[in-house]
Amino acid sequence: MNCGIIVAAGKSERMGKGVDKAFLSLGAKPVVVYSLLAFEHCPDIEEVVLVVRSDRIEAARCMVQMFGCMKVKKIVAGGLQRQVSVVKGLEAVRDGVSVVVVHDGARPCVTPELISASVRSAREHGSGVAAVKITDTVKEVVKGNMIAKTVDRTKLWAVQTPQAFKRDLLVKALDLVKKKKLTVTDEASAVELISKNVRLVVSSSANLKITTADDLVLAGALMRL
Repeated sequence: MNCGIIVAAGKSERMGKGVDKAFLSLGAKPVVVYSLLAFEHCPDIEEVVLVVRSDRIEAARCMVQMFGCMKVKKIVAGGLQRQVSVVKGLEAVRDGVSVVVVHDGARPCVTPELISASVRSAREHGSGVAAVKITDTVKEVVKGNMIAKTVDRTKLWAVQTPQAFKRDLLVKALDLVKKKKLTVTDEASAVELISKNVRLVVSSSANLKITTADDLVLAGALMRL
């Protein structure tokens, strides 16, 4: 059995203090609903845990019911850090789940096909992390706006979500992060601490993350809303 954990418990500073990106309107739906529906329509996902801010739980219940997200089995409160929210989601996953797919609720353009690809990779290799190869020229800046050097982009990938892992592998990795009091920005960073074989799944730049108001406009255009 495979379970999705959709994390939508963060607050945005770039879009305004305390703004909850996942609940902003995108077309006729809140941003996070598009992710929920992608998991709903993915044949490789049997259930979903939705992680939101504690003050959004009731609103999330109404939203899930309104848009027919039948695979959502639990809605739980997250934490101040992403890794805490993922742990809260993992704790709500039922016994019998072998692969867990973590997805950022602020990435509304995710597709069922990409979710399935990450699940297949996790089944075979233990992990499947959505990523896109960097094509821009990348500069390293140490101080101010002065370029220190040009970075070799041939080995660089921009990592996204979904990120799928065998459940026991992800649990072990996040336990180590907690034990060492580390801060990680994604699940792959945690798993890299205990495994040298974290696998990427080729994604698309269209799988964008809502970070600024311009991203909302771009997402709407990509989705033809």
